[in-house]
Amino acid sequence: MGGGTPAEAQPLQRGDGGVKLERKINLFSGCAIIVGVIVGSGIFVSPKGVLLEAGSAGVSLFVWLLSGLFSMIGALCYAELGTSIPKSGGDYAYIHEAFGGLPSFLFLWMALVIINPTSIAIIALTFGNYSLKPFFPTCDVPDDAVRLLAACVIALLTFLNCYSVSLATKANDVFTVTKVSALIIIIFTGIFWLIIGHTDYFEMPEVMEGTKYAPSSLSLAFYSGVFSFSGWSYLNFVTEELQEPFKNLPRAIYISIPAVTIIYFLVNVAYFAVLSVDEILESNAVAVSFAERVWYPLGVAMPFFVACSCIGGMNGLLFTGSRMFFAGARDGLLPEIFSMINLKYITPIPSLLFLGVLSIGMLYSGKVYALINYLAFAETLVVFGSVAGLLWMRFSRPNMERPIKFNIILPIIFFVMCIFLLVFPFFSEPAELFVSVALILSGVPVYFLFVVLNTRIPRFLYQPWVRFTHFIQYLCYCVPETPHED
Repeated sequence: MGGGTPAEAQPLQRGDGGVKLERKINLFSGCAIIVGVIVGSGIFVSPKGVLLEAGSAGVSLFVWLLSGLFSMIGALCYAELGTSIPKSGGDYAYIHEAFGGLPSFLFLWMALVIINPTSIAIIALTFGNYSLKPFFPTCDVPDDAVRLLAACVIALLTFLNCYSVSLATKANDVFTVTKVSALIIIIFTGIFWLIIGHTDYFEMPEVMEGTKYAPSSLSLAFYSGVFSFSGWSYLNFVTEELQEPFKNLPRAIYISIPAVTIIYFLVNVAYFAVLSVDEILESNAVAVSFAERVWYPLGVAMPFFVACSCIGGMNGLLFTGSRMFFAGARDGLLPEIFSMINLKYITPIPSLLFLGVLSIGMLYSGKVYALINYLAFAETLVVFGSVAGLLWMRFSRPNMERPIKFNIILPIIFFVMCIFLLVFPFFSEPAELFVSVALILSGVPVYFLFVVLNTRIPRFLYQPWVRFTHFIQYLCYCVPETPHED
């Protein structure tokens, strides 16, 4: 899988000196990637994880603000990482730079084989349900129909990302604007609802009624809030395709994270203005319940907005996730074919196709939702590893060029908060988290078998893989990347 590439494994070459990913992502598209990945279907469908543990509207709103602050601190740490190590691959690149092969391979094992495909599958299934529901108003949508539509939209978005970086980013821009517009409609509707006198749910003691003061409950509320902001680091996965990354990466973070925090906070204010705590907890689609309560036509249109939100989220995950495959393969930790780029379209087609096919396969896994629950812990562990790498390199490589460098107190605060998020859930949900640890450690034997022992594979086993690599190269018309000089 990994290791050096023999010359015989590169039958296609480019005469003008090679091929590499191009910088086509501007500041607006960078912001759209961050917002598009963070704001998925969850804020429309079921923002009740925080409320369930917090117990009251007042504490829930505080948790949303605190979660946004936590994400902003983390994003600032990633701004330093992304400008100090300006490589595509995000967390993978930082963990590999700081700690080497095995830890970075375990990240790839988690994120690329399980987390990303299952996340795309879950969003695709949500898209299928909401898109088909108008055709089945009085009954549940058939599972096969949902899966078929979900598979079709994943295939379409995979094709779009293979065909053009510009079209993929423009599509992401459009869907991000659409979903944010829908949220702004919800916000202004909620504000109008309050202005005309519907303030019952924000009056004392109603706003604090039902608050759960136990540290365990409040911690789990914060845990849920933090994961609603998942995706704030995804622009770091495509640093090599970002125009003026030293300027635009931190700018995109400074714009996007506060914007998402304000939007999330105000959307929840709107929900609490119109719906009671019990109604929110009982609803499977809070945005639809909200819209139907204030204006029926808006309720009819809301599934369309949810569908757009889902498409934007899937597109962002496909675009950024494929770059992790690409970066890992370039360093010899994944099969070489994933590090190749199409000569005509300048896109990592093998990585995109593999991620798309794997995501479609996850649609038919009966345990997709369980995997997502198990690996929420793993996502926090990845962020923890990246920031630990930042702190380690501050001491081990003090002379490293750092275009952006914050006071060390900032990454230390984030590091401590990550430890809290990693340790505390073991006291409340130990079984699921031990399963997460087992899934992560299952990558260790894979690493030693296919990476460490790769050079010892007998030639009669290696040759078929070389021929398969040649076949995929010809099929996808792709060649290895020429490294960036900048």
